[in-house]
Amino acid sequence: MRRVTSVLMILMALLIGFSLGLQRNRIPGIQEAKGIKKVNRLLRYIEQSYVEPIDTDSLVGQIMEQIVDGLDPHSSYIPAQEQRLIAENMQGNFVGIGVSFYMLRDTVTVVRVLKDGPSATAGIQTGDRILIADKDTLYNKNLSSEAVIGVLKDSQASRVDLQIYRKETDSLFQLELFRGEVPLPSINAAYSIDSLTTYIKVNRFSQTTLGEFKTAVAQYIEPHTQKVLIDLRDNPGGYLDPAIGMSEIFLDQDQPIVRVKSNQGQEEWYTADSDDPLTDIGVYILVNEQSASASEIVAGAIQDNDRGWIVGQRTFGKGLVQQQMPLGGGDVVRLTTARYYTPTGRSIQRPYSKNDNENYFAELNRRWESGEQKDPENIPINDSLEYKTPQGRTVYGGGGIVPDIFVPNTNSMDQEWNDFLLRSNLVNRFVFLQLDKDPSLRKQFSKEMLLQRELSSPELWVEGFRAYTQELNVPVEVENEALLRQAIRAYIALQLYGENLFIQINNLSDPYIQAALAHQTILP
Repeated sequence: MRRVTSVLMILMALLIGFSLGLQRNRIPGIQEAKGIKKVNRLLRYIEQSYVEPIDTDSLVGQIMEQIVDGLDPHSSYIPAQEQRLIAENMQGNFVGIGVSFYMLRDTVTVVRVLKDGPSATAGIQTGDRILIADKDTLYNKNLSSEAVIGVLKDSQASRVDLQIYRKETDSLFQLELFRGEVPLPSINAAYSIDSLTTYIKVNRFSQTTLGEFKTAVAQYIEPHTQKVLIDLRDNPGGYLDPAIGMSEIFLDQDQPIVRVKSNQGQEEWYTADSDDPLTDIGVYILVNEQSASASEIVAGAIQDNDRGWIVGQRTFGKGLVQQQMPLGGGDVVRLTTARYYTPTGRSIQRPYSKNDNENYFAELNRRWESGEQKDPENIPINDSLEYKTPQGRTVYGGGGIVPDIFVPNTNSMDQEWNDFLLRSNLVNRFVFLQLDKDPSLRKQFSKEMLLQRELSSPELWVEGFRAYTQELNVPVEVENEALLRQAIRAYIALQLYGENLFIQINNLSDPYIQAALAHQTILP
């Protein structure tokens, strides 16, 4: 069942798609074709003569969605509201106060204060209740999360007067806050695993990714570093430019990165152009079945140039390039206009049929059912799409990038779903409620303790979680108590210290990382 959930997640994530750049290839004016005139005439008839009032804007949206969905799996019609959220995500920041919250007993309750946002500067803390924003009462009104976000966010920096209740000190106070830019990092975590190994987690390729990545490299890669692990698992892609920039950090001058071929047959090669590339360090790219598009460009460039190793599971297989085009009113269409090819010349786009998107995305479930997740021998290989790297390694096109170091997943689907729940927001909310009952608990957890020590008081955490899921009537089996304890420690870290420590704790028993650490680095 987790695979079904994953398919829905990646469908949304892939709306991010893969763009030729931030502002490339604008479309010239298009003459109105006969078919377009017919559609316009039909809409006028409906608007003027139909027996009941019809929202023609909504009708146009439905028509456009059906047209675009029938082209290929990655062309998409995006209404203005969705587009605003995607644009925000891809520009790497938004304007607001910078908190994550739950609606707890119909009150806005701060779960996490986002790093470098206005709330962090103003001293808002985890557990604070935001009761009033300006003159808008935010409690006991059955507000949706979307409604609360609409009050706390803005399109530009602006003042907001908050009334806050702090449970820890049983105090009520006013706070004048100025909404401002809140970073949405695309680098979730960067740290040294040991004296020889650096880890960097990239969740998408946005406008700020390359700058964030270079900062992480400068901070954590030292002259004695032997390995860098770049985690692109569950990364759906994004812009081309940061994928190229990330790749060339590790490639020699003029080594190929990717070739883009347009629908008009025009081709453009992108090659490495770095003044001081890191060519004396082992590169390990961690991928899974939800690593797509720009993630596959980086993986393909590293693999096809014999520069490093791909670790994990076969990637998604998205080699189609989308270009975003405005439709008016904030609506846009992301239209497939090109294909990309890795340095050896392979397309890793999976086969697809028009008007069959459901079957296309269900292929992720079929990988599970075929046993591919457990055994690399079950990965489908098309011998007619065989390519050779400069050092003679065999690689294949036609359906994602096959890892050099395969990491099996031997879970059953039920076990996978259960383990997913043990790492999910279900645990996050439980942890928050436990800490909120006794705010003094927050002072007991240092970063070092969360990283190095097991949780004490199992009756509070493990048995408490069991009771919590039973109360919610959520069928979770806590067979892997060690996994649950680790997840609880990780979410305590997330709420108190942020994502970097959260990911470090989750990575302590990660099989992908263990496989990369165990591999004997021999540079090509």
